[in-house]
Amino acid sequence: MSDDFGSGNIHDKEVSRLWRAWRTIHEMVADRGYELAEEEIKMPLDEFKRKFTNGDGSPNRSIMSFSARPSASMIKKFTPPPTASNPDPAPECGTIWVEFCPEKTSIGISVMKKFVEHCANNSYKAGILVTAVALSAQARKVMTVTSQYTLIECFLEEDLLVNITHHELVPTHILLSREEKMALLKRYRLKETQLPRILQKDPIARYLGLKRGQVVKIVRISETAGRYASYRLCV
Repeated sequence: MSDDFGSGNIHDKEVSRLWRAWRTIHEMVADRGYELAEEEIKMPLDEFKRKFTNGDGSPNRSIMSFSARPSASMIKKFTPPPTASNPDPAPECGTIWVEFCPEKTSIGISVMKKFVEHCANNSYKAGILVTAVALSAQARKVMTVTSQYTLIECFLEEDLLVNITHHELVPTHILLSREEKMALLKRYRLKETQLPRILQKDPIARYLGLKRGQVVKIVRISETAGRYASYRLCV
């Protein structure tokens, strides 16, 4: 499918790019384990245009927000094992809120505070803000301060135009649960610091929302060895 509508509208290119970012962020949320309808993830360009543009054809980012609940498998992966002091542990994941910021000039403290307050007031465990322009240094500080009770992430629209996990040279990355990580270390008699590392700012780590201390399994295909796995610790 072409990325342009072919009608010559001055907003066509912007809407097309925004649709690609919309598609990638939905794929990202689904790949992290949240529940989303297939038709929402694979929304065609023409339907996106009908739903999220104004009468003049310009995109309306303010109505593109959505939320998603964690799947049963995600809840299981992110629930700590029961202990004597905590026999019924609560899952460490919850509903996520994704918002496309309509601001196109600057993203300052007020914008970030409003987003953080919305996530906190509605009990979202995580929030993703997609922006057309970069955050200010002050806005990033707000995001860092609030990380203890709501995990906030920000992505630029231009960084979401292509889903990096679809590239043929990018191997499959699978987040291990806490139990799977411990079993891996026990099996190979390793300390976690002995594992190869992946930086939290790595594009794949950002795509999966990796936190420091988590381990990913990387599955590669080799003509000689077939499928083989390696592991990396997020730092």
